[in-house]
Amino acid sequence: MKKTILFFALLFFTNSFSQKELEEVKIKVQQKGLKKSLKGASNTTLVTSKELLKAACCNLAESFETNPSIDVNFSDALTGTKQIKMLGLTSPYIMITEENIPSVRGASQAYGMSFTPGTWVESIQITKGAGSVVNGYESISGQINTELLKPIDDILFFLNAYGDNSSRFELNTHFNKKVNDKWATSLLVHGSGRFGHHDSNNDGFLDNPQGKQLNVTNRWQYANQETGWVSFLNARFMRDEKLSGEIHFDPNRDKLTTNHWGSEIETERLDFSSKIGYVFKDMPYQSIGFQNAFSLHNQQSYYGLNQYDIKQQSFYSNLIFNSIIDNTRNKFSAGINFAFDNYSEFVNTIDVSRIDNSIGAFFEYTFDDSDKFSYILGGRIDTHNRLGTFFTPRLHVKYNVFENSVLRLSAGRGKRAANIFAENQTLFASSRQFSVLDTNGKIYGLNPEIAWNYGVSFTQKFKFFSKSADITLDFYRTDFQNQAVVDVMNSPQQVLFYNLKGKSFANSLQFDFNIELKKHLNLRTAYKYYDIATDYISGTFQRPLQAKHRLFANIEYETHILDKGQQWKFDFTTNWLGKQQLPYTASNPEEDRFPEFSPSFAVMNFQVTRTFSSIFEMYLGGENIGNYRQDRAILDSDNPFGTNFDASIVYAPIFGNMYYAGLRFKIK
Repeated sequence: MKKTILFFALLFFTNSFSQKELEEVKIKVQQKGLKKSLKGASNTTLVTSKELLKAACCNLAESFETNPSIDVNFSDALTGTKQIKMLGLTSPYIMITEENIPSVRGASQAYGMSFTPGTWVESIQITKGAGSVVNGYESISGQINTELLKPIDDILFFLNAYGDNSSRFELNTHFNKKVNDKWATSLLVHGSGRFGHHDSNNDGFLDNPQGKQLNVTNRWQYANQETGWVSFLNARFMRDEKLSGEIHFDPNRDKLTTNHWGSEIETERLDFSSKIGYVFKDMPYQSIGFQNAFSLHNQQSYYGLNQYDIKQQSFYSNLIFNSIIDNTRNKFSAGINFAFDNYSEFVNTIDVSRIDNSIGAFFEYTFDDSDKFSYILGGRIDTHNRLGTFFTPRLHVKYNVFENSVLRLSAGRGKRAANIFAENQTLFASSRQFSVLDTNGKIYGLNPEIAWNYGVSFTQKFKFFSKSADITLDFYRTDFQNQAVVDVMNSPQQVLFYNLKGKSFANSLQFDFNIELKKHLNLRTAYKYYDIATDYISGTFQRPLQAKHRLFANIEYETHILDKGQQWKFDFTTNWLGKQQLPYTASNPEEDRFPEFSPSFAVMNFQVTRTFSSIFEMYLGGENIGNYRQDRAILDSDNPFGTNFDASIVYAPIFGNMYYAGLRFKIK
């Protein structure tokens, strides 16, 4: 994919192809699920639609199971939500955008990645290290940008049906219509639910929550090659309901009582966005774009006797101008953006509502000598009502050392306001008392989080016994100048929030080796080492629930495609996780303690797909087929309203092995 920020420039370039050339692009996508370019200055991996079909991928949070750059973990023992990490840091430190508009942030930080169905996703770009200043100042460990299906390129109809042995069922339908040669529209409809009662570990609590989700999006796309105007209009409604807790919990009878412990999380969300771009006639290197997005996120929830309600109204606007200096090797992007967030937030009876607003200007210069050397140097100045006025620099450098090799360097600064309650909702599923120790800051009494990220990456492609192979070695370090410390290492009955008093850092080392063993048989492997430590008030500890050592392997095989499109596809993935530092529980009675470190374990997944024709296929798969389960998922589950109850300490799967099946049907 061409290095670009602006959606409209990409659209103009793509739509200038002939129909024959479009078909050739589709063939290339079919060849490789993950693509690492040797040309771009940033360390970016493109996850194609082929990769997304290698696992169930029911939503965005579950789209990274076969990707070694992203770590996927369950966040607690109740909600079934999966949490992602990059460079060892959780999703609040990753800028998550949808078509380059910030999406999962603020109130949606805990569950927002489950609000984008996997079948809606066309591709994902994963950038390690500080991202582009064009997208904002909050990125610290990286950026994940999701591209949705484009109405102009989409097929007439798509159906995906899914079911698994945890009583989870999903149905996705896409309806697409070409209104004329310039306008096209898509209606994307998702419905899902989990209806069973499963307690495989016999602790009296549901292993997975019951729930249902309705998610509808209408997209309009306009492209006029003659005038250079392109645009997107999007409208989305989503309602998500989760019910978890004890097997016998009945919300009509037991809600907010001590009869049985239970939790309900109800979320409604409205999104409207527009993107309008103009590519100057006879100057395809020069363009201007205007992005606008409005969202209303309303969550009402309770966890046992803890109530948590948050409503966020957001508006985002970004004006971007793209052009060159003298020649196309010297490019720049410049613009201004505005962000507004109105939070109505209640933690039990405490009102912590607030308003955030910021305005910023950015400039990013790109020198691109694609044969040897390129770099991106950017900076932005922002004024925020609670973060103050500050400068954000970012740098990405690429140098082709040898043939088919690339060395990349990056450095950048990120700053953000930590939404300590929205980002740590899993801790409400415990008897911990929440305490904010600092009071002088403007963010719940805390100061803004500030961090520098530095990275180096080397990639070499080569032939190994005449087979295509490549290796990549990455090292990234994040240094926090200030951090909103979430302290679960002091007492099992408390969670403390306070400003960093010492050091906090995250070192991430990753080594990848990929090889085509034979035609259609590919092996992908990775080793990851994390050294992530924070100075807490009770001492220095490794980041809880983060393995220092991880091993990853994925092997895929495809048969030849026959005349009518028949094909078999096989995929197998295994993840091995070393021991993890667990939150402090040593002062509890012996039967309600966890050890200091978790045991190491491995999780294996597989999927088999049978394509019967170009319009119909079926798939069968399994997750955690070795049936590894955490011994105890919930501390003191027999006494959920006691002082030792805790369902937030999850380091391994809870449900055990899960098997699923589904089908895909297309009308082209």
